[in-house]
Amino acid sequence: MPFISNTDEQRQKMLKEIGVEKFTDLLVHIPPKFIQDHHIEMDEPLSEMEISQKIARLGNKNIADANSFLGGGIYDHFIPAAVDHILLKPEFHTAYTPYQAEVSQGTLQYIYEYQSLICEITGMDISNAGMYDAATASAEAILMAVRKTKKNKAIITGTIHPTYLKVIETYTTGVGAVLVVIPAKDGATDLEELNNTIDNDTACVLVQTPNFLGHIEDMFAIEEITHSAKKALLIVAVDPIALQLVNCPSEYRADIVVGEAQGLGNGMNFGGPLLGFLATTEKLVRSMPGRIVGATLDAKGEKAYALTLQAREQHIRRAKATSNICSNDALCGLAATVYMSLMGKEGLRQVAEHSASKAHYLAEEIDKLEGFELPYTQPFFKEFAIKTPIPAQQIIDNFREKKIFPGIDLARFGFAENMLLIAVTEKKSKADMDELIAAFKEVR
Repeated sequence: MPFISNTDEQRQKMLKEIGVEKFTDLLVHIPPKFIQDHHIEMDEPLSEMEISQKIARLGNKNIADANSFLGGGIYDHFIPAAVDHILLKPEFHTAYTPYQAEVSQGTLQYIYEYQSLICEITGMDISNAGMYDAATASAEAILMAVRKTKKNKAIITGTIHPTYLKVIETYTTGVGAVLVVIPAKDGATDLEELNNTIDNDTACVLVQTPNFLGHIEDMFAIEEITHSAKKALLIVAVDPIALQLVNCPSEYRADIVVGEAQGLGNGMNFGGPLLGFLATTEKLVRSMPGRIVGATLDAKGEKAYALTLQAREQHIRRAKATSNICSNDALCGLAATVYMSLMGKEGLRQVAEHSASKAHYLAEEIDKLEGFELPYTQPFFKEFAIKTPIPAQQIIDNFREKKIFPGIDLARFGFAENMLLIAVTEKKSKADMDELIAAFKEVR
């Protein structure tokens, strides 16, 4: 929307009403080291038309039609046209997340359906209304475990997404949680090290499966180790698409399940917005962050929806709140709800099967190429790492002219400089994959 500025006269009137003489009087409680004391060089002001044109030119620099094998937490799954069509209905497409029961029965109903579908996929008892993304959902799950167990040691397996770990470190700063990271072994959790580290002071163990490298963890073994410690909770971060083929968390007695639902009807969008989810068992529901929508009957005996649990600081005393989540990615949650409803169980399973089979075809073909090698033997779902004959970033730079994104340079995350992380979804045709293989053949 166009920007409407305040005049000097209006600003002086507001300052007078507040009771100060100048704007800087409002900053007296901010330490001087945090205040910018020099002039910021900015471009000359532009009109609405000019800024729109400038943004369009910048947007055109994006390569939107590349043959992309990027993943690392955000995936290019097919989105049925009906998803966006429903999302753009004006009653849903709003800048605000409406949830007051007296005016937003439609919104509350689809959040209720979203929660029900997340529970069906994960096998858990209850889901909240949504989270910002998988990283913050993982952090909230750890805080949830610390509150419930009254212990402060959180063990995190070293195969978790590195950015999830950074978010967790930020979230848990200042709350007394002690994070212990178990190093990875051959691309998976080091079970022996986990067994040696866990003790009765442990609040939880957090593990991701498929993990950052795409490998499927031995969750039954991890569960046995986790629950050998008194009161320790098992938190698992999952890919909802993968759950169509691998054991669901309830089968290996997970206590809290989190994950990234971007792949359920939400585009990659150059990195966001994302959609985290969190589900748990009934006995832990009072420790959950966020809010939960439930179904009930109104005064006329007709079905109605309402917030049945809302332990946020907006609703209750801050000291008693389970989180400060003031909203959730409701529009993204609607997209996921529509997507799962349209695809159904069989459709979701086909997405998973195609993604897995195509990823394994590509991995096997790349492994045959001279100079390329699969560095791990762990089972994987739709994502895998490869060793390359030259630095991975050099390959990425060279392939840009071919409009191919071959994967993610793992050196960014502390791995060797000659490793790529490649993701494959059901959208990839054999021609797409063969194009990447042919390009790799030319690498010297």
